[in-house]
Amino acid sequence: MPHASQMSVLVVDDQRSIRAIVKDSLQQLGVRMITEAEDGEEALRSLQAHSVHLVISDLNMPKLDGLGLLKAIRADESLKKTAFIMLTSRGEVELVRQAVSLGVNNYLTKPFTLGLLKKKIETVFGPLL
Repeated sequence: MPHASQMSVLVVDDQRSIRAIVKDSLQQLGVRMITEAEDGEEALRSLQAHSVHLVISDLNMPKLDGLGLLKAIRADESLKKTAFIMLTSRGEVELVRQAVSLGVNNYLTKPFTLGLLKKKIETVFGPLL
C-alpha cells in the first residue's frame, strides 16, 4: 500500500459538486494525486493514459455508468487489478450484488463521512499512512 500522499485516485461522477466533495475528503486524508472524470467513458480514456491505484466511481452516470466502467476495467488486462470503490446514493441489495459479482472492492453510499471514506479505503489497502 502506498502512503496516502503517494496514492493516485480517479474520481468519477457526473456531478461536479460530488467530485469536489470526494476530492476534498481525499485531500484531508493526505491524498495528493487526484484526477477527475465526468462519466465512465472519460474515465476509461483517462485510465488508458495514466493508471491509478484507486477508482472511486458513481454508479449512475450518463454514457457509461459505474457498473459498465467496473466491467470494462476488470476486462482490461492492464487495468484489472485497479482497486474500485462504487459510490452511490442508493443502497439496493441487487446493485451491491451486481457490483460484487463484477469485482468491486468496496461500496460507499452517499452521503458519506470522512471517517467512513477512510474506513472503506483502508479495507481495500490497509491503514493509510
